[in-house]
Amino acid sequence: MADAAKWYVIHTYSGYENTVKATIEKTVESRHLQDVILAVSIPMETVTEITESGVSKTFDRKVYPGYVLVKMLYSDDTWHIIKNVRGVTGFVGTSSNDPTPLSEDEVYQMGVEKREIVVNYSVGDTVRILDGPLSSFTGTVESIEVENNAVNVIVSMFGRETSVEFELDQVEVVSP
Repeated sequence: MADAAKWYVIHTYSGYENTVKATIEKTVESRHLQDVILAVSIPMETVTEITESGVSKTFDRKVYPGYVLVKMLYSDDTWHIIKNVRGVTGFVGTSSNDPTPLSEDEVYQMGVEKREIVVNYSVGDTVRILDGPLSSFTGTVESIEVENNAVNVIVSMFGRETSVEFELDQVEVVSP
């Protein structure tokens, strides 16, 4: 049932994002709604700012001011719970009464959820490139950066060895 839950975007009054998030979380806790409202998120980014005096200052800021994301099973009940929170102006969608869930790609691009990629190859392994202009080429894994979703592969092209960067899921290990 939790697999049917989708992410929705809630529009709030400016500056009310944290209050809206806290209120929804309190409501979920007090009414035992953890199985229908699974998560509430305010996407944040860390910013470093250098002041005129040359001092660097690091702080978090909202990526989408005025919006809160909620993962829930959409129903009339959950719609009413969210809509009646102080500071909420409505859902983002074709109309305030008909919210549009975010697609999986939008969720991952916003950084709300992370895809888990299982890497079954390591440095030195021979891999086959699965897509892009070098698809079907083979090469040797030079380095793997899981946190950046990147793998560097040494590919032989035109008699020269060249290091090329791919996404982790763009290569597969060649069975011996």
